[in-house]
Amino acid sequence: MVLSPRRLPARMGRDERGIASVGILLAVAFTMIVAVMVVNLFLYLYGHSAARAAIDEGVRAGSRVAAGEDACEARAQEALQGLMPGPLGSGVAIDCLLVGDELLAVADVTLTSPLPGVPTWSFQMVARAVQETGE
Repeated sequence: MVLSPRRLPARMGRDERGIASVGILLAVAFTMIVAVMVVNLFLYLYGHSAARAAIDEGVRAGSRVAAGEDACEARAQEALQGLMPGPLGSGVAIDCLLVGDELLAVADVTLTSPLPGVPTWSFQMVARAVQETGE
């Protein structure tokens, strides 16, 4: 069957069916990638804030008279468990040190995303308070 030149453009238009679904598929894939990046950013921001709050609580508790490193670590761990329970808080290690008259709480934080292929966030934070002597 030979097509006349007049019918050829009409037939080509019908062969382009389905091209919109490719565009929609690409838009959905791009939207999912952006959504994963936003969720990972919020995970980082929450983990950073929770670790900061935990070490701040620890140095406040440990800097009181007759308290010390043990009280600091215990309070920091308690605050951390309240803010980041389960596997989310498992990547946070808190140590308290008495250096001269200053109490330091150091948090080594590693936040791993629940999704594969998303980078891991690692950072360290320090909180300080002057150790009270009761004098």
